[in-house]
Amino acid sequence: MTIAQRVMPRASREGTVDFRGFETWYRITGDLDSGQTPLVVLHGGPGVPHDYTLRIAGVAATGRAVIHYDQLGCGNSTHLRDRGADFWTVELFLDELDNLLSKLDVAGDYSVLGQSWGGMLGAEHAARQPAGLRALVIANSPASMELWLAEANRLRGELPAEVQATLLAHEQAGTTDSAEYAAAEQVFYDRHVCRVVPNPPEVAASFAKLAEDPTVYHTMNGPSEFHVIGTLKGWSIVDRAGRITAPTLLINGRYDEATDACMQPFADAIPDVRWERFAESSHLPQVEEEDRYLEVVTSFLASVHQHDRHDEHDQHDQPPTES
Repeated sequence: MTIAQRVMPRASREGTVDFRGFETWYRITGDLDSGQTPLVVLHGGPGVPHDYTLRIAGVAATGRAVIHYDQLGCGNSTHLRDRGADFWTVELFLDELDNLLSKLDVAGDYSVLGQSWGGMLGAEHAARQPAGLRALVIANSPASMELWLAEANRLRGELPAEVQATLLAHEQAGTTDSAEYAAAEQVFYDRHVCRVVPNPPEVAASFAKLAEDPTVYHTMNGPSEFHVIGTLKGWSIVDRAGRITAPTLLINGRYDEATDACMQPFADAIPDVRWERFAESSHLPQVEEEDRYLEVVTSFLASVHQHDRHDEHDQHDQPPTES
């Protein structure tokens, strides 16, 4: 069975919660009353809806409920195309997450897995040291946008010369919405975002929904993964990562746009940390190496919730484990 043919875990419940008069949509796989600490999944973008992270719901096979949601401005949550940069802030999404945890009555006992921008958001959340946070997974996320841009430029420099020239020409002309730019952009994405080509249906669904409403992505990030001109351009948690006290698992892929250099500050600063690199993956190992990904995540969560910190596996000043 190919990745594209696999059946998604079915939701046990879907719904919305009110957030400042808007709606945050959520999806729960499994039973919140199972007695196991639920896992809350934070999607990336900002503004790329949850669909591409749905395989992480496979964690629920262990009896642990998995909560997905669409952040405000994308997917099944309220869209606000008329709001500007002063509205779309990191603080907004932190408040939305706190609201969801409270409304679902899990704020006293939960773990977080954040992918890409979701990992940045998860790190911000964890740095506040919320009392109910039991564990954190930072998957494919940079510790600063300065690092992200430096590595993106390095990876971009490895693209064929004609692709680089096309990207630059359209960026300088302000025509990044052209089909030619999109085709050149796809060369980078096939190398460093998702190496399963064509993309699995749920990944394609997220990108299609982003294209329908790129408000949040364009405002906070920019027109592409490597042309970051939005409000997040100066973001960094490097000087605050040491405030993260929850046991933390770092994940990235060998071919990831979130390179080792992007993630190293997390490994250096977080007291209780371990790191797993996926040898055949880029930015989406949950689809590129799904079985191994679920094994790594479920094992980490089980070890944390058994109060087994495995201090001997801390990765300070060491390269990540690669599987």
